[in-house]
Amino acid sequence: MSDFDFSVILENWRFLAEGLRYTAQVTIVAMVGGILLGTVLALMRLSSIRPLQWFATIYVDFFRSVPLVQVILAFYLILPLLLQMITGQMIPLGADKSAYFTFMVFEAAYYSEIMRSGIQSVPRGQVAAGYAMGFTYGQTMRFVVLPQAFRNMLPVLLTQTIVLFQDVSLVYAIGATDFFGAADKITQRDLRPVEMYTTVAVVYFLICFGLSRLVKRLQTRVAIIR
Repeated sequence: MSDFDFSVILENWRFLAEGLRYTAQVTIVAMVGGILLGTVLALMRLSSIRPLQWFATIYVDFFRSVPLVQVILAFYLILPLLLQMITGQMIPLGADKSAYFTFMVFEAAYYSEIMRSGIQSVPRGQVAAGYAMGFTYGQTMRFVVLPQAFRNMLPVLLTQTIVLFQDVSLVYAIGATDFFGAADKITQRDLRPVEMYTTVAVVYFLICFGLSRLVKRLQTRVAIIR
């Protein structure tokens, strides 16, 4: 560590910051889209309609049983071909764009199970109360059950988002320039792996540690509300 050169970090901080921005963008898009899609999947699994149950179950079990890096590669290679079959023309998505869709679809399987647990944690008397007020099934879920489920599961949802933030680094497999990918490209050019990988580790630790502390505070607040 006596040869640790901070100037390498300072000279390349703009490129690193751009990679970190991309990592944050993929995380936010995948979190929002994954929670929305995951909520729909959770409602499908809890539905009394068998085909919906089967579809949601197969979806969740499939994506939870396949390595994430394999899903990233598959979507990167196959999605443009599917779009070509649908539109009749080749639409090059590129590594950076395909990652958004891949993580949203993949994380939806995990968010779905979290939301399903949250929905089931709401007392059934709440559902009965919604029906007693004249609400339909959809209105009961929207105005009574889902708000309570989101509150109950918010710490767990954020914990999964922290995992998602770390997993975005796997886009290096398709050549996308996330935070880790930016550091890796600088390492290959300047041959300074210690400085780059140490910087990545420290930044990831600070962000994830800060978010984990936030999750603990939210868990305390949710416990007090209960």
